[in-house]
Amino acid sequence: MVAVTSELEMRRDPRRWWALGALVACLLVLGFDLTILNVALPTIAGELGATTGEQQWTADAYVVVLAALMLPAGLLGDRFGRRRALIAGLVLFLLGSVAGALADDVATVVAARAAMGVGAALVMPLSLSVLPSLFAPDERTKAIAAVSAASALGLPLGPIVGGWLLDHFWWGSVFLINIPMALIGIIACLLLLPETRDPHAPRVDPVSAALTVTGLGTLVYAVIEAPHRGWADPSTLGSLLGGTALITALVLRERKAARPMLDLTLLARRDFLLNTLTATLVMFVLSGLMFVLPPYLQTVLGNDALGTGVRMLPLMGGLLVAAKASAPVVARYGPRAAIGGGLVVLSFAALLGSRTEAGSAYGFVALWMSLAGLGFGFAVVPAMDTALGTLPPERAGSGSGLLMTVRQMGSALGIALLGSLLAGRYADRLATGALAAGDADTARESVVAAHLVAERLGEPGLASAADTAYVQGMGVILVVCAVAALLTALAALALLPARPERGGGLPGGPADPSDGRQ
Repeated sequence: MVAVTSELEMRRDPRRWWALGALVACLLVLGFDLTILNVALPTIAGELGATTGEQQWTADAYVVVLAALMLPAGLLGDRFGRRRALIAGLVLFLLGSVAGALADDVATVVAARAAMGVGAALVMPLSLSVLPSLFAPDERTKAIAAVSAASALGLPLGPIVGGWLLDHFWWGSVFLINIPMALIGIIACLLLLPETRDPHAPRVDPVSAALTVTGLGTLVYAVIEAPHRGWADPSTLGSLLGGTALITALVLRERKAARPMLDLTLLARRDFLLNTLTATLVMFVLSGLMFVLPPYLQTVLGNDALGTGVRMLPLMGGLLVAAKASAPVVARYGPRAAIGGGLVVLSFAALLGSRTEAGSAYGFVALWMSLAGLGFGFAVVPAMDTALGTLPPERAGSGSGLLMTVRQMGSALGIALLGSLLAGRYADRLATGALAAGDADTARESVVAAHLVAERLGEPGLASAADTAYVQGMGVILVVCAVAALLTALAALALLPARPERGGGLPGGPADPSDGRQ
């Protein structure tokens, strides 16, 4: 009785709202880092000479590590102490940010982003896990909503904050903004958060964790390097085969484990599988577009960094509007109609965007970006909610971990695949016959590099040709996105039930009651 009373008193501690504020600040800055670097990529390309492939690695290092380590990092916190793991994650994130701000070459920036991904992998899943120890059930919904809103709000704020910093400071300032936020989080965790554990959480399997990191990293490496080395190059083929073999080994190992980190039996439930794949595809397309749009807005249209961030708001604004409006649509028409309709809108927006030319007015670009954001929101929010809603409560912890892991993998592959397709198309369509070999190779690396070469040589025609080649490559990507979204819409409308079952049993036997996160 005494233990229950003390726990309730702890949950009513007035400091809990300060602790929640600190968690919100931490998640806000983690959300920044999913998008803030996108507007800095053209600047980094110009100042550090980063090729398109190196820019992809700069963006992907954070996402790949985050996707690969999120689940094992969350389990480590569950078993050995969530507050301890949160502090460790924030310290790693802070150190990675300092290293990124002080970097003077691309390799150091990529390494810093990877270190930040390790820290973020510890913070993201555990920020939700500590809420039950801070808030009683009547307040928990409000706390979860605040944490979720912080994660979502960071996405549209990233380009704005990054653009403002780049206009007033050097490019490393996009890393420095993380430092005060991380310090606030560390102090708040030390002073305000109680230590909690879940002794029933599955053990972290080092072999499975290693297979996840190396398998995903090898696949992304192959995709990013393929445009430069060639898809038939032995190193490309070897990396593709090696990555596939590692992921296959991971699946086989997890299927045999008594209590796996990745509970793949959840995918035997069709509603969960289809909605997870839908959410992953949407993140695949969104991450790819967030990678290819900044160079277009900044280099081709000639905006500064802040102007680029502001001009990306229609995409994120449409997403946030749809995320809020999706609930009544789902309530009236069901998730299948909302998801299918959102994907159709996304497909139409991408097809419309493929008509963009180097001289197109920004109003046209803003129109199709807004429609794309609406399609994203109406597809991804009901898909995620339905995926988790079909699981029984005792499997919600493992199900949400699997869903978030697969979603982040979709983001990483979106940057890798769509970025590589753009790099290949751009290089193929840029005419450099009149240039010296060295200048031609540099111009084909990226549209930013081509503008620098054109400025140095006094060749405005090269900059114009690079703009045209880049926009043509972006058009190809948008067509690919349109086809993928339309095919997914047709599959969702054909295969998803109009009103899925909520919280039913799963194939493969009864669930382990200790599987849920405490």
